[in-house]
Amino acid sequence: MEAGHGLAGVRQLWQSSHTLLVIPIVLIVVITVVDQLVPADVHLGPLLVIAPAITASFAGPWLTGLVGFLAVGAQAYIGWHFGVLFSRNVLVQLLALAVLSAMIVFFCVVRERHRRQLAQVRSVAEAAQHVLLWPLPERIGALRIACLYMAAEDEAQIGGDLYAATRITGGVRIMMGDVRGKGLSAIGEAALLLGAFREAAHRHTSLPELAASLEQSVTRYLADFEPAEETGERFATTLLLELPDDDHIIRVVCCGHPPPLVLSPGSVLTVPSLHPAPPLGIGEVGPEGYRIDVLSFEPGDTLLLYTDGVIEARDSDGDFYPFETRAAQWSEAGPESLLHHIRRDLLAYTRGRLDDDAAFVALRREPDAHRRRHQGRVTHGGRLGGST
Repeated sequence: MEAGHGLAGVRQLWQSSHTLLVIPIVLIVVITVVDQLVPADVHLGPLLVIAPAITASFAGPWLTGLVGFLAVGAQAYIGWHFGVLFSRNVLVQLLALAVLSAMIVFFCVVRERHRRQLAQVRSVAEAAQHVLLWPLPERIGALRIACLYMAAEDEAQIGGDLYAATRITGGVRIMMGDVRGKGLSAIGEAALLLGAFREAAHRHTSLPELAASLEQSVTRYLADFEPAEETGERFATTLLLELPDDDHIIRVVCCGHPPPLVLSPGSVLTVPSLHPAPPLGIGEVGPEGYRIDVLSFEPGDTLLLYTDGVIEARDSDGDFYPFETRAAQWSEAGPESLLHHIRRDLLAYTRGRLDDDAAFVALRREPDAHRRRHQGRVTHGGRLGGST
């Protein structure tokens, strides 16, 4: 299907280029005709260079070269019409037009090469993102899930924001995090944290033990790879959540991350007060250093996780995005629809430009009756983040 969409896109681009090709061709015809109608001391032939210049804005080197050739031909016809084709002035104009058209074609070739390189880089970035952030399924256990990643850089696809979820016996565990910094170092630390969570989530019976295990993994990573000039400045804020199948609650361990939002039908918004521990990588903390907060999560409620790129987004006046107020407007929307509304509203608020990456995960607990009807399918289909 993706290949079909790609071919359709190429076909559409090809058709649009041919449609726009009418503009420079009509321009060549108009300049040629008008040049023969104006007084003899007025020469419009040099304006023909506009035609290949316009073509280069929407077409490739071949079509641009064709229009340049037609422009040179039109200049030659004008000279022939007035009987001065082989005069020094007309020959110089022909040579200048040919050289300028050739230069435009050359820049088209360079631009197309850069465009292909950029497309390759983007495809590699997309592949890396799929490896780093495994796509979350639409359903796991009693939960419907949707996720969204918004990169601050136009051409970037991955960064330090991360999320993962895995099915465990009797419930689901989820991690939402944000690695401080940008670039390859942040991506490397995010990859390590995701891999550590996907493995440790099945080996530790409690969230404090899981958090302590992740802290050890991050500490070992920083000891080996943290630059000396950044000692103590690299860390990751994290939320660890556990949603049991047989109880309408959420267990949360917060490691310096913004608290989640719980949206209930009727535009009811709950912002829980958590007991945060230090971010991962600040200092090694044992299981006793993490406290579990228990939140109510009834059927029909939606849990919204996010990173600080959302709440730190600003408009043109420097005002922060009112995330809680805006999110409460769509409390009855499904997870995918909710993230669609937030994405559109956030981009409109910031005029399409984020200062930092932003990631979201929305989860809705389904009614128990609906869960029981799908329990057999969910148990076998609830594979997430490499769990079984």
